[in-house]
Amino acid sequence: MSSLKGKVAIITGAASKRGMGHAIALRLAREGADVVVADKFAAPKSLFPGDEGWGGLDEIVKEIEAIGGKALASTVDISISKDIDVLIKKTVETFGKIDILVHAAAIRGPVGVPVVDLTEKDIRAIMDVDLVGSFLICKAVAREMVARGEGGKIVIFCSSAGLKGVPGSAAYAAAKWGTIGLTKSLALELAKYHINVNGINPGMIVTNLRDESFTKMAEAEGITWDEARKRDHDALGNFIPWGRLGTPEEAADLVYFLVSDLSNYITGEAIVLGGGVT
Repeated sequence: MSSLKGKVAIITGAASKRGMGHAIALRLAREGADVVVADKFAAPKSLFPGDEGWGGLDEIVKEIEAIGGKALASTVDISISKDIDVLIKKTVETFGKIDILVHAAAIRGPVGVPVVDLTEKDIRAIMDVDLVGSFLICKAVAREMVARGEGGKIVIFCSSAGLKGVPGSAAYAAAKWGTIGLTKSLALELAKYHINVNGINPGMIVTNLRDESFTKMAEAEGITWDEARKRDHDALGNFIPWGRLGTPEEAADLVYFLVSDLSNYITGEAIVLGGGVT
């Protein structure tokens, strides 16, 4: 695969220890890209045993610098345009341009809550981050790429939840259906500028996204947090043809392909990363 040396990448939702954004940041940095890691929270807590004291964005910057790369950390609420404007400005001032956007930031919202019991506050929070936030960050980066006139790569993390109904997670599923529509529409709008826009629909990936859900499971069943997580992952693995959940590193592999020159003729796709689950 082609090197990313000389490229500048922004990765949102990068601060979680077990997150796909973290793995993607390291992978792109290893391939030579200068990386801006962004998240609303500088150091989100991970409940996995052994993750105590995780340093978040600053620690990722140190990891990248340790392998000889350049990185910048930025705390950003992607549902707020002014925050995004600051992110774009800081990136251009530091690295001179933006070649790649990997938009992985999202929230899960309540799990197992029927639509009739969802609060308006929860619905709006999910839509503001997962859908409106996706529009805002893509709009800002696309505008910068178009003005520069040298093409670019945008990868939006959608979800396999955006391909089917998910009882108990309707707001999340609806928002992710929306991000798939954004991906396909934006790809058509930006094709004439040679800006590729593709989506990734992860199935079940081992990340921090459901940490709080495992806390509730553990309390309800009188077991430890890690026992609840492993029981849940084992059960889900039985429904996945590949027999297991995916890893953040496997997501990073797909992202690298989509932001490399090997994917230049691929745009407007929403690729499932799910071990055959869909």
